[in-house]
Amino acid sequence: MAEIVLGMWTSHGPTLSTTPEQWLMRVEADKNRPSHPFRLGNYSFDQLVELRKDEELGEQASLEQRAIRHGRCQDAINKMADIWDEVKPDVAVIMGNDQKEIFNEDMIPAFTVFSGDTLFNEPATAEQIAMMAPGIHAAEDGHNPPQYTEYPGHPELGRLIIEQATSEGFDVAQMTKIPRHENHWSSGVGHAFGYIYRQVMRDQVVPNVPIINNTFFPPNQPTAKRCFEFGRMVGRAIKNWDSDLKVAVIGSGGMSHFVIDEDLDQLFIKALSKRDDNTLTSLDEGYFQTGTSELKNWISAAGVLLDTTLNGDIIDYVPCYRSEAGTGTANGFVCWR
Repeated sequence: MAEIVLGMWTSHGPTLSTTPEQWLMRVEADKNRPSHPFRLGNYSFDQLVELRKDEELGEQASLEQRAIRHGRCQDAINKMADIWDEVKPDVAVIMGNDQKEIFNEDMIPAFTVFSGDTLFNEPATAEQIAMMAPGIHAAEDGHNPPQYTEYPGHPELGRLIIEQATSEGFDVAQMTKIPRHENHWSSGVGHAFGYIYRQVMRDQVVPNVPIINNTFFPPNQPTAKRCFEFGRMVGRAIKNWDSDLKVAVIGSGGMSHFVIDEDLDQLFIKALSKRDDNTLTSLDEGYFQTGTSELKNWISAAGVLLDTTLNGDIIDYVPCYRSEAGTGTANGFVCWR
């Protein structure tokens, strides 16, 4: 039977692929956003500045601190990639999400399993760059290859996961080809997966099964508990697979953003270390909004990995602030072997 030999949880956001100076490119968008979810409330940028003034977040967002935290993130990324190279998995199952890169308003499934032979990614065109929000294109090198590139899927494992899901009552979408959309800002596989290919696998991409969880867009976001149970189902499919291949399972995304909540992140990290699925699945859904919703990818991966004998620890946790309002991205890196 197949063996799960590696588990990883990693952030994938723009702060990991841009310079400390470029982090500020997103501040104007932070100020213009009418409402920021934070600790079950909703606040304007100015309200967050007032609410969090005692935390001295302006100092934490200084260029000096941004440079220090950027360096820590790069060290953590390299450690994750070094571990990947050392373990050498044959196959990867990647739990990620889509931000209307693959899907659009016409169709957004709750869960999608890719079961095609190949998938592709490519750099953005000049026309696509013009459609992007400020600061997004600057991070492209972290998740898009410099030229059109095809990557191997794993149709056998993808189909087995779909069959297992169907038998257990999960209605999943099957995808065998990455679609192209006209007049769209993105093409190819989403950044949740492209980041893993480029940064963790260092462009040496093994056959993989992307699993796309709709964390961002109402009204059909799966709950945290549903994501965990979905992951447990994926784990059973892998364990029942008649194969001698070594499998890695990766949760791509998070941690808290676009407003950083270090208390929530630390609760998550502690729950993983204690294999405390009750904490992971019982949080109010109000915590899982906008970027922080990507923690549901971590929960899906935990559904697989908590049932294994793998264990490990956090490589680093780095809250990367870009403003006195606490906006930015908290980056976490955890590995189990």
